[in-house]
Amino acid sequence: MAELRYNISAAVVAETEGSSYVFKVDGYSSAKWKLRNGEPLVSKLFSVGGYDWAVEYYPNGGRYEYSDYISVYLVLHSDSAKDVNAIFTFSVLDRNGHPVSKYSRTIIGHTFSKKGSSGGYHDFIDRGDLERALYVRDDNFSIRCDVSVVVKDNDQQKCNQSVVVVVPPSDLLRHLEGLLKNMDGADVIFRVSGEEFSAHRAVLAARSTVFKAELFGAMKEKECGLVEVCDMEADIFKSLLHYLYTDSLPDDRTCGDGTIGDVVMAGHLLVAADRYNIERLKLICEDILCRHVDSKMVATSLALAEQHSCYGLKEACLQFLASPSNVEAMMASDGYEHLKSSCPSVLKELVARFLPAQLKAVLMSI
Repeated sequence: MAELRYNISAAVVAETEGSSYVFKVDGYSSAKWKLRNGEPLVSKLFSVGGYDWAVEYYPNGGRYEYSDYISVYLVLHSDSAKDVNAIFTFSVLDRNGHPVSKYSRTIIGHTFSKKGSSGGYHDFIDRGDLERALYVRDDNFSIRCDVSVVVKDNDQQKCNQSVVVVVPPSDLLRHLEGLLKNMDGADVIFRVSGEEFSAHRAVLAARSTVFKAELFGAMKEKECGLVEVCDMEADIFKSLLHYLYTDSLPDDRTCGDGTIGDVVMAGHLLVAADRYNIERLKLICEDILCRHVDSKMVATSLALAEQHSCYGLKEACLQFLASPSNVEAMMASDGYEHLKSSCPSVLKELVARFLPAQLKAVLMSI
């Protein structure tokens, strides 16, 4: 077992026969690159049902054949323990600390025979899926382990155990994703850049006030089964629909791993989210752009921020441009001319806030 070498923080949320333990991985990238397949990070011990436990996290899989996965295991650490029966769930947590149903898995009635015995998942989550789903933020993410020890009845045979009811995490989003895939009961078709997409009016109306007005208001789309969407690419609309049904970006759309193509996609999706008043998706895209501000994209991102009231993104861009060298690099980028013609006021703000007199003259003369 590898020595714990990275910053791990965790907190026991409850102390009963059942308990929740939050395992926070700080330095996700370092652990991924420095720990080999079969080398774990190990949590501090925590107590549930009178027994000591630990969580083992393998960033590159616990076995060779699972090297593309994150493996997680619950390990019994009590010296005198024998045949401890437990129910446990591993869940990836979202930005609000809530379990993600798509990435929650439960084992019911696992027996830990002695100290050191374990149970869990070799293939808990594909590492690429985790990163694409944006649950790794600021190079950290959290896994929660919910543990319930099955209490035995001492007056009966050893094998007779108390009845335990396990309530699994919500599967609403999984069912909605299934509705998106099979489109049972779809009652509206959108035509976007020559492609057609089926959808459910009620789902879209519940998620977007703009769609509600279009599909149930007095507008022409109310009576028509085909809706034309102008000024949008088909793949953007497809990603938008996926978010409306699943509250997440598609798994095949990394949308934020740092490549120019993915950052551009985030920009287009931000515009679509603003158009349909989908505030959370807009903030997700804004966050992606904030984390990938560079000299090639800063002009485009600054224009987007100004045109779509993204104040956090605007501030991130202006802070990046506090360096005169970054301003000079921006001026040589493809997006600078568009920024200058579409948002001249934001350039004046930049000049007034940060730039030295000599660069002000150069910028204002171009």
